[in-house]
Amino acid sequence: MARQTGIIKLKGTLDDISFYKSSDGHLARTKGGIDGNRIATDPAFQRTRENGSEFGRAGKAGKLIRNSIRVLLQNAKDKRVVSRLTKDLVAIIKTDPVNLRGDRTVQDGNLSSFLGFEFNLNGKLGSTLFAPFIVALDRVTGDADVTLVAFSPTVRIAAPSGTTHFNIVMGATEVDFVNEIFVFETASSGILPYTAPDTAPIALNVGLTPNSVLPIMEMVGIEFYQEVNGEMYPLKNGAFNALSVALVDTL
Repeated sequence: MARQTGIIKLKGTLDDISFYKSSDGHLARTKGGIDGNRIATDPAFQRTRENGSEFGRAGKAGKLIRNSIRVLLQNAKDKRVVSRLTKDLVAIIKTDPVNLRGDRTVQDGNLSSFLGFEFNLNGKLGSTLFAPFIVALDRVTGDADVTLVAFSPTVRIAAPSGTTHFNIVMGATEVDFVNEIFVFETASSGILPYTAPDTAPIALNVGLTPNSVLPIMEMVGIEFYQEVNGEMYPLKNGAFNALSVALVDTL
């Protein structure tokens, strides 16, 4: 692809060149490619069909995960989270030791490699929240917990300039990749002052399905606010909020 320069930026198709706008700017590329019917039937493209099938499966799984944590994700994500998530899920599909190539699935892959995924690279949890926390899951009861001991916010949180308050959030999602459904619950510390002395111990708990046999993931995040005339506003529209996968549990 080529980058468009000049004052006038084009959109559309001219001869064999397509002009379009993306997150990388105004670009241009030549039309082309192999006939779709040939890709669908020619034995020479068997690997292509297999890769396409698994890529599509990863895309659906990524959308299901995003939908399941939408309440948290809308406050902490970057522009490339969809493509990054799909890429990681494709890699997980490739670890499936059960199914043949082309039929491999997310749920049969090594989901533990999803641990630590950052939904917002502009505000990573690992470089923002330095207060130690414990994540726990009891499959029998369905209880999912995040606990933090008392800590000094100004010491343990690397907050963006302008922060006056913050909120520790957690969520747990129980994902059924086969039927494309989920159970999700979330909890938060509530908005706390950033410059106050040590916080009280924080204990967040949600309940999922008891004795679930589905993959379960817990997310931990932090949101930043600025108080103006007694009102709380998301700092920089949440650009530096963090959200990370803190636990992945499968049977």
